[in-house]
Amino acid sequence: MKKNEIDYTLYLCTDRELMSTDTLEEAAEQAIKGGCTVVQLREKNCSSLEFYETAKKIRKITRKYNIPLIINDRVDIALAVDADGVHVGQSDLPAKVVRHIIGEDKIMGVSAAKLSEARQAVEAGADYLGVGAMYPTDTKTDARPVTMEELKEIRSAVNVPIVVIGGINQKTLHNFKGTGIDGLAVVSAVISAENIERAAHNMVTGFRA
Repeated sequence: MKKNEIDYTLYLCTDRELMSTDTLEEAAEQAIKGGCTVVQLREKNCSSLEFYETAKKIRKITRKYNIPLIINDRVDIALAVDADGVHVGQSDLPAKVVRHIIGEDKIMGVSAAKLSEARQAVEAGADYLGVGAMYPTDTKTDARPVTMEELKEIRSAVNVPIVVIGGINQKTLHNFKGTGIDGLAVVSAVISAENIERAAHNMVTGFRA
């Protein structure tokens, strides 16, 4: 899959503490069946070995459906399982360093909450930006808020895909119509749903409508 052909419409960030299924693999597969187009494996509270073993399992599923797998923060895990890319925040390894480590072929996403960060990320080689938090969210209590005006400023200043994150759900997704963003990054709106497949489907159809 070429980097410029990736569909960012519904970008799932995993969270095993919020999932409604028994395993993360089930959650990821159901989300993909519902229309999820990218999976980011995000593991904050587990050992490196457990993260690696989980990443290998999720990698099999994303390969089966030809969906990109992005590893959050851990460049070593991303390389160890040959994931499609890595996503870093402002307090992780600098994007320029990450790009040097992973090479040009892998995807690099960078979190940005203001215009200066977005510009720096693109200069460092970011393939897409995660912009937010657009709304308060329980999944990331230290997230910095981003206004609609700031989002539009970032959108007009950079030419890479943008996914919005932070409180994105069935009720808020309609606020992004006409903003020019490329996708919705979701956590609890999909992974906590009783029917993950249906929740993903509803997010995708709501965004594309």
